[in-house]
Amino acid sequence: MIKLRPGVLVGCQIRVKNFFRSELKIKPGDNVTFTFTCSTPEKYFIMEIQKNIDCVSGPCPFGDVHLYPPGLPRLNRTFIWDVKASTKAGLELKFSTPWLRQIEPGETCPDFVSYNINSCIDKATVSIGTFCRNGSVSRVKLLGGVIMALHLPWNSPLTASGFNIANRASIKRLCIIESILKEESSITLMSPNYPLGFPEDELMTWQFVIPSSMRASVFFHNYSLSNCERKEERVEYYIPGSLSNPEVFKLSDSQPANIPGSFNLSLQGCDQDAQNPGILRLLFQVVVQHPQVDENVTHLVDLSKESNMTVTIHFEGWPSRIPVMSEPICLICKDPRTCDRVLTLVSGAVYKISFLCKDLSRLRITAEKGISCVDLRWCQRKIYSLLVPKAITQLPIQLHKFIWKLLAPDLINIEITSPSLKLQQHVPEQRCNTSYSYSIVGATPETELNVGVFCPGGSVEKIQMRNNVTISLKTFGKGFLNESKHQDLKMSFVPHIKDECSFTVSPDPKAKVYLQTPNWPYGLPPYVSISWYVVVPNKQVARLGFSKDRMGIACETGRAYVNIKEETAGAEETVRREDEPLPEPRNMYHDFWVNVSNCKPVDKTQLTLQFRVTLADKQIDLGVILAVVAGAGVLAAIGLTVCCVKKKKKKSQNPMVGVYNANVNTQVPGKQGLFTKGRKNNESHVYAVIDDAMVYGHLLKESNGSVSPEVDVYRPFDGPIGSLPPSPPPLSFRKDIKHSSNTEEPPPLTDTDHDAYTFAHQKSGQSEDIGDTSEKNNGDTSTSLLENKEQDGLVE
Repeated sequence: MIKLRPGVLVGCQIRVKNFFRSELKIKPGDNVTFTFTCSTPEKYFIMEIQKNIDCVSGPCPFGDVHLYPPGLPRLNRTFIWDVKASTKAGLELKFSTPWLRQIEPGETCPDFVSYNINSCIDKATVSIGTFCRNGSVSRVKLLGGVIMALHLPWNSPLTASGFNIANRASIKRLCIIESILKEESSITLMSPNYPLGFPEDELMTWQFVIPSSMRASVFFHNYSLSNCERKEERVEYYIPGSLSNPEVFKLSDSQPANIPGSFNLSLQGCDQDAQNPGILRLLFQVVVQHPQVDENVTHLVDLSKESNMTVTIHFEGWPSRIPVMSEPICLICKDPRTCDRVLTLVSGAVYKISFLCKDLSRLRITAEKGISCVDLRWCQRKIYSLLVPKAITQLPIQLHKFIWKLLAPDLINIEITSPSLKLQQHVPEQRCNTSYSYSIVGATPETELNVGVFCPGGSVEKIQMRNNVTISLKTFGKGFLNESKHQDLKMSFVPHIKDECSFTVSPDPKAKVYLQTPNWPYGLPPYVSISWYVVVPNKQVARLGFSKDRMGIACETGRAYVNIKEETAGAEETVRREDEPLPEPRNMYHDFWVNVSNCKPVDKTQLTLQFRVTLADKQIDLGVILAVVAGAGVLAAIGLTVCCVKKKKKKSQNPMVGVYNANVNTQVPGKQGLFTKGRKNNESHVYAVIDDAMVYGHLLKESNGSVSPEVDVYRPFDGPIGSLPPSPPPLSFRKDIKHSSNTEEPPPLTDTDHDAYTFAHQKSGQSEDIGDTSEKNNGDTSTSLLENKEQDGLVE
């Protein structure tokens, strides 16, 4: 029969004698001569050649099937053989090499030559499948009749059907499909009627003929189950040499792997629910491999002492990438018959695993461990080492990622430290070049805070974060095995902190340190505050500079601030608002804080800041050095003069004594503020010598005791100095705060002092007491006793 191709407009016709038509049907025994009215009839017409074979009422013409009749026009052709047979007998379609390969419905064959096989039981027709040439399917055995269709393109040179028909005894099942796998290969097969449902309560079998020196593994990639009223849908394996044939599995189970040689796989349906039958269907893969050199080599993975940890061994790209079925497969086995492309191990157990894989570099390990704190009183005293266990590093598989999930309840925060290696933040100006890095992400109830990517060998000693934290160690290349021996990342649970995130940084004296805000480059979340505490070593100065002039945002609600403050008494705090320029580069001589707090920015503006810190040795001013030298010279000259005067005034009498008395007021009443300098800054209380010519007799009292100087003790200030970062104004009360150049005025000096001196002159044979004429005063300056003498004389 010749007819128009579906969907093609009439552009060519068939001429039979003097008649034109668009369809021509030729019956058996007819002799028809026809031509086409166009030169490319293959674009418009297709041809179907159907042959009916009755094996019920008469003998079957078994043997090779020919493409008949010869000399057909060059059109797309479909040969159909409809074979009628009894269900008490079986038919076998045997294909010549290169055999067949099953494809999914809708898929096309590379050479456009395809076979459709349908089984006919009574009046029901079941699609066994669609096949291309060049595969492993060598025979299909069917119960009852069969409808076989061969599709050939108009330009195909094929002259033989490629199969023959044989008569067989009843197979007592829907069909048997035989595949011969001589070498390493991978095939995909489907249940009849796929993707529609497998017939109710039916049974079918796949036979796999494999050399005994090869190993086969089965993987179910797509399946669904029907709703059964009776029986249970299952698959059964018959494996030669197995002590438990048949081995029964559910479709949801991991299927057998590493099977030596040939085996059979059967699919059994059930009696379905008439109201809601559902669909039983299956698509699976069979992989045949040579035994690996280390097939019997097992690797011990001891996770018995671990807790809350999973280890997954998988193919590269998992889980986002699904490997092509045709690519070489790597299997991970936890026992000789349980293998899969992905294997997950859990903590608390010991495993012996092996690999069926030629190239282990195509496998990866992803592990995850959870650490949580419920009672701060217990876990605050514990420090957790964030190290990759040796059970993982000793495997011949590259570690892809190790994830720590740190769970902290309310009012408990997480502290991450790297005491020896320290951490370097990965920024464009300072990229990581190590074999691994850490990605740190904080999860608050409101938002996720991506702190950044860090690698070992930097300046960040400590990171404190609120709420839960996820740390992901990611490796790059094989160097991790050596570098992992020096890991020192640790974490602990600490009390609540004010900021969402706080860094402690000890800059490297030989390199610039670049630091940037979290969530780079997408910007800080609204109302988030971040702090950096930068340690400046003694005898060095830190140069602080920002990478841009302004914050670059506009606030919809609240204000954004940058606060800078040195950690020293009386230090001035520098504050900049989002509408003000950021501070110019400046020198910091003490440890200092940098705080960035965000507002709610308007749309399309995000707060992203980066700054750098550079250390340098402190430079001593030449003028200061000269002033110090000159001052030392003056003091030396004064000392020499005093010594000379003492020698000239030396006499045989007992030496005069200057006694310090803190309870004596030597100030003239009513003359507070007489000296512009305080006692600490002038020499009004220093006496080089007391001359006998000065008369103080009436100020002294006789005493039989000796003069004992009173001693005062200097106590340095040891009050607390704050260690918290500078606090920006609350969002609800912040006003326009600008950088102020006015320093805080020191309190005015008073002219009081608690230091006073009383002088006594001892005569031979007697001693004189020191009279206490103290009168408590809080002034900071004093007058000489000579002024007191003059006032007493006026009174007399």
